[in-house]
Formats: sequence, structure tokens, C-alpha cells
Amino acid sequence: QGQVVESGGGLVQPGDSLRLSCEASGSTVYTQAMAWFRQSPGKEREIVASIRFVGRGVYYADSVKGRFAISRELTRNTVYLQMNSLQPDDTAVYYCALQKVGGQSYSVWGQGTQVTVSS
Repeated sequence: QGQVVESGGGLVQPGDSLRLSCEASGSTVYTQAMAWFRQSPGKEREIVASIRFVGRGVYYADSVKGRFAISRELTRNTVYLQMNSLQPDDTAVYYCALQKVGGQSYSVWGQGTQVTVSS
């Protein structure tokens, strides 16, 4: 896989929903997992959610459980992050990342998409 490209960020009000998309170029045969991370000013980057391509399983950070949902569409090599009940603390740049089969970390990163939650 050469790259991943995010889309779908924007400015929303508290309580609104937003869906982010991440499309990976090439085949996902060699993809072990994909994930969404986020980083806000002055804070470290944190993982938000991940989904396995080898086997099954998803992960959510405690801060988004019950509000966010990660899913994948294999025919389009795309992963989505559905974000509901957005709060100002969710404001951040959201990054998509890909972990290759056999890899120990996420090695392919997107450029990021800004999500701003403000009234």
C-alpha cells in the first residue's frame, strides 16, 4: 500500500454527527489493521479506534466508546469512522493509519483531517 487519504472533517456543533473516510491505495491483502488517531494542540496523539483486516476485532478508546463506530468496506479499501454525539473535547486533527501484515506498528499515515466541535 502506498498511501491512505482521509476525508470528511469539518466544523460541527456539540451533539452533531460526522463521518470520516479513509481510502487506502492498492490491495489490502497485506493490511493487518487500520486505525484512526487524533491529536489536538498541546496533547499527544492518541488512538481513537482500530479495526483488524486479519481476523476480526475492533478497539475503541474509552473516551469514544458508545459514540464512535469504526467500519470497513473491503471492496473500496476504505475505513470509516462514524462519530456521534460530538463534544468540544473531540476537536482534533484526525489521522488514518495502516498496519501492514507482520508489522509491529502503523507505518502508513494520512495527512489528517480537521474536526472542530464548537457552538
